[in-house]
Amino acid sequence: MTVRPLRPVLVLLATALLAGCSAAPGEQSVPDPGGREIAHAMGTTTVPGSPARVVVLDSQELDVALSLGVEPVGVASAAADGVLPSYLEVPDGITVVGPMATPDLEAIAALAPDLILSSKLRHEALYPQLSAIAPTVFAERTGDAWKENLALYAGALNREQQGRDLLDAYTARATEVGDRLGAADRTVSVVRFLPEEIRLYGPRSFVGSVLADAGFPQPEIVRDEPDIAVRIGPEQIGSADADVVYVTSYGLADDQPFAQVAPLWETLPAVREGRAFTVDDDAWMLAIGPTGAGLILDDLERTLG
Repeated sequence: MTVRPLRPVLVLLATALLAGCSAAPGEQSVPDPGGREIAHAMGTTTVPGSPARVVVLDSQELDVALSLGVEPVGVASAAADGVLPSYLEVPDGITVVGPMATPDLEAIAALAPDLILSSKLRHEALYPQLSAIAPTVFAERTGDAWKENLALYAGALNREQQGRDLLDAYTARATEVGDRLGAADRTVSVVRFLPEEIRLYGPRSFVGSVLADAGFPQPEIVRDEPDIAVRIGPEQIGSADADVVYVTSYGLADDQPFAQVAPLWETLPAVREGRAFTVDDDAWMLAIGPTGAGLILDDLERTLG
């Protein structure tokens, strides 16, 4: 991708932030008199009427931007190797500005953005530096707040109606899919295998909220969990059983996930009776947006229809 030359003001801003000079949280460093005021997790920020050069710092914001027809100029990758979520059709030419955990501020400034989107959960400590580069809008958190975040980001991108249309279409489809599949009578468990732990996802997670919107109850172990997931050991895998079990894995290859829990995995009734399904980790765990939510509904229809 060809990067625009830095405008003088951005050169000065980038120099200042790297030297430790930053705006206070909640302040907008370079207000746009012709812009719009957006209230968000860090305060109120003036954003351009129609942002054209947007940088997004997590897969949540990437999903929302692309779902709304906005092609960001830069994105931070949730994967350490810089790979972007496979479920999204990411256009060529978007610059990866480092990993989500430690985005490269110089690379962000070099893109001359006019809007930066992220969340307080991910990047609260970087807000002063980011807001010194460009107007910056943060959601409070991720997970089951994705619908509120869609509305927030749609407002910042000046695409409020498109955001409402996406959410209305999703809500109607989730209800229809759940009714058709008899969701109220089927408990659904979501298990994610990682190198160091096993997680059972609950209603406060992104995927848990989609299941709830479709009307699927989740197992008792996660039903009242205030976090997005419950961590369990291999010996506790029996607690993952439900009428239907969905499985994803991250950082593991081939049959490694199931090797962690053998032979207990095969004793689960859902596994023995063919009611356990492996699904795409990117869409179910990294999405946190309307496109990913649609793919989860697709998988529910494919496996249970």
